[in-house]
Amino acid sequence: MTLRGKLYSTLPHFTERTSSEKPTIFPTNTDNVKIEERTAEWVRASTASTNTIAMVHTAIVDQQHQGFSTTDSVFRASVNSTPEYGEKKLPQAIIIGVKKGGTRALLEALRVHPDVRAVGNEPHFFDRNYEKGLDWYRDLMPSTLDGQLTMEKTPSYFVTSHVPKRIYSMAKDIKLIIVVRNPVTRAISDYTQTLSKKPEIASFEVLAFKNRTLGLVDASWSALRIGIYALHLESWMHYFPLSQMHFVSGERLIIDPAGEMAKVQDFLGLKRIISDKHFYFNKTKGFPCLKKPEDSGAPRCLGKSKGRIHPIIDPDVIHRLHKFYKPFNMMFYQMIGQNFEWETEESSPD
Repeated sequence: MTLRGKLYSTLPHFTERTSSEKPTIFPTNTDNVKIEERTAEWVRASTASTNTIAMVHTAIVDQQHQGFSTTDSVFRASVNSTPEYGEKKLPQAIIIGVKKGGTRALLEALRVHPDVRAVGNEPHFFDRNYEKGLDWYRDLMPSTLDGQLTMEKTPSYFVTSHVPKRIYSMAKDIKLIIVVRNPVTRAISDYTQTLSKKPEIASFEVLAFKNRTLGLVDASWSALRIGIYALHLESWMHYFPLSQMHFVSGERLIIDPAGEMAKVQDFLGLKRIISDKHFYFNKTKGFPCLKKPEDSGAPRCLGKSKGRIHPIIDPDVIHRLHKFYKPFNMMFYQMIGQNFEWETEESSPD
């Protein structure tokens, strides 16, 4: 049995939205790549309480994007402030996910390193702008000198099925970084971001379940689907070995940023320059801020869109979602040989 087959066979209580119930869809610009659909078979196991067995077929849309429009001028204004000397190159490393996992914090920390040059905004080349070609993509990159690393980050890459093949076609030896986080907390953070833009949307509890009484989790909702990491990882493992992937703990990136950054620098083949002296924990924000050791100015923190206060979610919902994700987390740990121990966080989802 394939990994995907094993994954589907462990999925409890899956349901899909009907056509009359519209999921939250993030708008895309006119240049977006046509959304591709995959059809997968999900088997729902019987439960002790209901002894119910059901099988459903669902089409999962791989691209549900944030409403973000990009222009060439925005990109060119977003690269590191280093003078434009050197040569523009295609990325040698990409932060491919996941949304609301801590990708922005990781990228900003990496940009402190003198041997890293990175685009500030998300290019979305491989999922939205691929038809513009590699020359267009290269032109977005900052100029680099020999020995410097060119990077970008676009979190939606990880959950978009056709992206692995496209990146492989560009660079078979590229290094991929994935920031992962407890999928329950990640989903709440995702919802919180959407709520700040669309306060009229339904509650988290309503969106998370097809039938809350029966415990039918709506895994077609993007906020929940993104957190099934094993499902998305399988697409990447068809093209890249695990040796070219590095998984960053979103939780450790907050608790011990220097420790996580040391491992990232090692993976990228960089000298360990980013250390404890570059971080200051902001109690108001609830996460570390960056500072330059030689700079007497205030530490630089991420913007207002980061560190939002999460809405209070019914503990029973959180418990059900932890139960839903557990088999997928276990498979994810097995696939990558790393245990993030998210199951121990059930009593404290945030």
